[in-house]
Amino acid sequence: MSGAEARGAVEAVWRMESARIVGALARYTGDFPLAEDLAQEALAEALVSWSVNGIPAEPAGWLLTTGRRRAIDTFRRRAARDEKYALLASDLAAEEPGADTLFDPDAIDDDVLALMFISCHPVLAKEARIALTLRVVGGLGSDEIAKAFLVPVATIQARITRAKKTLAAAQVPFAVPEPHERAERLSSVLNVIYLIFTEGSFASGGAEWIRTDLAGEARRLARVLVRISPEPEVFGLIALMELTAARFPARLDASGRPVLLEDQDRRRWDQAAILRGRAALARATGSGRGLGAYGLQASIAECHAVAHSVAETDWQRIVILYEALDRLAPSPVVELNRAVAVAMASGPADGLELVEAMAARGELAGSHLPPAVRGEMLTRLGRCDDARSALLQAMALCGNAAERAVLQRKVDELS
Repeated sequence: MSGAEARGAVEAVWRMESARIVGALARYTGDFPLAEDLAQEALAEALVSWSVNGIPAEPAGWLLTTGRRRAIDTFRRRAARDEKYALLASDLAAEEPGADTLFDPDAIDDDVLALMFISCHPVLAKEARIALTLRVVGGLGSDEIAKAFLVPVATIQARITRAKKTLAAAQVPFAVPEPHERAERLSSVLNVIYLIFTEGSFASGGAEWIRTDLAGEARRLARVLVRISPEPEVFGLIALMELTAARFPARLDASGRPVLLEDQDRRRWDQAAILRGRAALARATGSGRGLGAYGLQASIAECHAVAHSVAETDWQRIVILYEALDRLAPSPVVELNRAVAVAMASGPADGLELVEAMAARGELAGSHLPPAVRGEMLTRLGRCDDARSALLQAMALCGNAAERAVLQRKVDELS
């Protein structure tokens, strides 16, 4: 096997199994920062070994076994005859054939969730919690996380490094917190799941527009979480993800090219996902506590899900929901989405006024989204030259190849 093939195999396994591998090593060693280091060392060894010996029958188990053996080497270096080393070595030697698979499915979910909760430990600042968890559990790169936070890549890298050092210094144990301790971490865990799903739904880089692996993992994590913490906002997030994912089958054409909302065949939307999403939203609404940020976004997604077309969508209600969301969880992205809804409800001139006010304040500077939205509104107003200029600016800033192709088609149509 060539080195390139081995690298591709390693990257594929890591993309699918990284959280479980790091989680298992963290449970095994009781040391979260060490667990990630061991996993990275196992990856480096796999690049060499797999190019020579081929891909093993159980690649994830191979990585886990290698990480465990590296753990033993680490404890051997730290202290001769150390009690922990002796116990680890004894356990590894006594394992039955086949025990190097990751562990049974029930335990896997607990380990991944434990990894999320430990990364979102209150000893860390909220931004550091989320960045670290996105890196370790979500498997997102520093550039993808930086785009989610709208900050430079170097800032994210520094946050993650400091977070690891803080967890190590605080000697944080690997364990799902007790029920009374979960509330202070739940918001960060939900935020991480949401950002993982968002990256899966609208990939910030690469050639794919939708990363169904990431979106699917986020939905799975939320389903695990709701069994442990059946809070209204957990149901709200599940509703949002189900109602958004319901549109996935219609978002790509037969050639894999993106299809925008107004051009989608709504008969291809996943009706089962819509039913699940609306049921989860009803659970969130029925709590009597009012909807949180995820529940409000789910309500917006429901407006799209029940409409027969873009023209028949209740845009006035969507505007109201975005206004409520902006008061509850203000952000430039929410404000931009509200501008789009205003343009649909009241006309492109009103929406354009909001977008240009955002630009004047320097909000979302460096993002392709404002010029892309501006270009769309200018097109609807018949200002073709200005629209072309805005769309070209958006293309220059866009990191996703599929989305750039959509913008290019819009430019071509103007010509």
